[in-house]
Amino acid sequence: MQSPLPHTLNLGILAHIDAGKTSLTERLLHAAGVIDEVGRVDDGNTQTDSLALERRRGITIKSAVVSFSIGGTAVNLIDTPGHPDFIAEVERVLSVLDGAVLVVSAVEGVQAQTRVLLRTLRRLRIPTLVFVNKTDRRGARYEGVLRHIAERLTPDVVPMGSVPGIGTRGARFVPFAEGDEGFGARLSELLAEHDDALLAAYVDDPASLSYARLRAELARQTRRALVHPVFFGSAVTGVGVPELMCGIRELLPARRGDADAPASGSVFKVERGAAGEKIAYVRMFSGTVRVRDRLREGKVTGVSVFEQGADVPRDEVRAGQIGKVRGLGDVRIGDVIGVPREGDQAGARHFTPPTLETVVSPLRADDRGALHLALGQLAEQDPLIDLRQDDVRQEVSVSLYGEVQKEVIQATLAEEYGLDVTFRETTTICVERVVGTGAAHEVIDTDPNPFLATVGLRVEPAPVGAGVEFRLGVELGSMPYAFFRAVEETVRETLHQGVHGWRVPDCTVTMTHAGYWPRQSHAHGTFDKSMSSTAGDFRHLTPLVLMDALRAAGTEVHEPMHRFRLDVPADTVGAVLPALARLRAVPHTQTTGGAGASYRLEGDIPAQRVHALEQLLPGLTRGEGELESAFDHYRPVRGGTVPTRERTDHDPLHRKDYLLRVVRRTSGGGREDAATTRR
Repeated sequence: MQSPLPHTLNLGILAHIDAGKTSLTERLLHAAGVIDEVGRVDDGNTQTDSLALERRRGITIKSAVVSFSIGGTAVNLIDTPGHPDFIAEVERVLSVLDGAVLVVSAVEGVQAQTRVLLRTLRRLRIPTLVFVNKTDRRGARYEGVLRHIAERLTPDVVPMGSVPGIGTRGARFVPFAEGDEGFGARLSELLAEHDDALLAAYVDDPASLSYARLRAELARQTRRALVHPVFFGSAVTGVGVPELMCGIRELLPARRGDADAPASGSVFKVERGAAGEKIAYVRMFSGTVRVRDRLREGKVTGVSVFEQGADVPRDEVRAGQIGKVRGLGDVRIGDVIGVPREGDQAGARHFTPPTLETVVSPLRADDRGALHLALGQLAEQDPLIDLRQDDVRQEVSVSLYGEVQKEVIQATLAEEYGLDVTFRETTTICVERVVGTGAAHEVIDTDPNPFLATVGLRVEPAPVGAGVEFRLGVELGSMPYAFFRAVEETVRETLHQGVHGWRVPDCTVTMTHAGYWPRQSHAHGTFDKSMSSTAGDFRHLTPLVLMDALRAAGTEVHEPMHRFRLDVPADTVGAVLPALARLRAVPHTQTTGGAGASYRLEGDIPAQRVHALEQLLPGLTRGEGELESAFDHYRPVRGGTVPTRERTDHDPLHRKDYLLRVVRRTSGGGREDAATTRR
């Protein structure tokens, strides 16, 4: 009989860069007795920033797990990057969280990444507390930050205490107590908005709502992600941290999982050990994974779980725990361990994909093979870098969120793999949208079709965000299922490069024609490939038909656009507006601040121009301008040259070149060689 599981809380710490997220993690570990001294980001001695590059740059690049206990609750704390270039790390963590603490600076207030994070946490219904950090810093605000949070994040917040001496080293956090009538009134009003019974009681007799009932209802609504309690303090001095820890225990949903249920877990991080072996970080929702268990990804050879600040070797990882699992050679981020959890959506995206890309080239030509291998391993840890190989040009390209990510990739390749590389200028990743309906087909044994397959496809536009839908317009039994599967898989693969070379994200593809030659054998029973259709025939023919259908339908290139918010001194607007026009930014609203001293511009700007605006802004505004931007939508490219992406070696756009490549890839030539020669 297994020992009973403790209540476990898997907690994420999230924030905009420099809000003090990693410092808060250090202070929580110190308060829980896990570490004797609080590390400092500036000194490079924090627990969760373990990479040499993180310590040198003073930023979190990879998510890290560390554990501690609050009372009888085991907390697995996941420290995540705050820089927007590493938002993919945050995305992978969201799927395994029970709750979160969102850190906001008392000086800077709500920042761009703060808004993106809380918007996503609320959409996913992840219970979240807000911790306003840096109350001991000059310029820290109480009412101003609360107003900022209510206006720019959510009005569903309630401060949990006051901060005497805010903005000084003597700042304290004083929790509101039962006798505080103002706190009780604020709590009643906020909670009544989400509960009809509470609202009725509040209207009939506000005094009937006891403090105990309000606290219980606060915990219930916080766990349902309806409201967000706000704590204040300082990670540097430790002020407010004990109260935050009490809030974590009281208000966030710790659970006791069922270790005897069918195993169900999720892989949210993959790294490599000293010997190059894969190590999977697995959050178990139910059941147990043991050493020597056989999973789809391989046989478990080792397990360690997180306990009191360390990962400890164990024979198993159980429901509620996070474990490091070894031996799963084929494991990938996002893999489900055991059975999927109810409601899970495989591959669900919470943030926008990267909108930038660049070509990576080794300084030494002999390092090309090693570079591709190294980038392949980095792509295991961050699938969104979307490694693309062009065999003709001998080039490798990767997707990016920003320039800092590029610098980190360069440093990682140098330090961990001994590879010196250069990057081509960063370019924007566009998409192609189908604008009409187009169809094409090729019939078996009919010129100019060299393959033993009949394929017909119709392409139609689909709503933005609908994705690619493959439909059958022919009878499912008209040919073997493996051939239909080959067509669908190849359709989805081919749509990574449309007519202009960009991904086609939203369309409906219907198979309108299908035909094949049944399996033929010689008299002595051997398979006759020259007279029998194979899945390879359909995989080779489908790209040709699909590209013909896309051309017939027509596609339009769309570029990524950011929504920006720009606060500048009023007397600099005359210099800022022409600069925005040169960058193809379009302001939609313009408002003046208090006494007309400040000016706010909101609008759209091409993603590729954001970095240029960031560089120009200090000079245009005497260093006082503040820019906030985030991806918002794609917009059709208007005027000028339509951007075209360089195509890979597997490009089916030009039939003759494509067929010649198929011949080269087909062992022994065979019928494709003969057919291509005839045609």
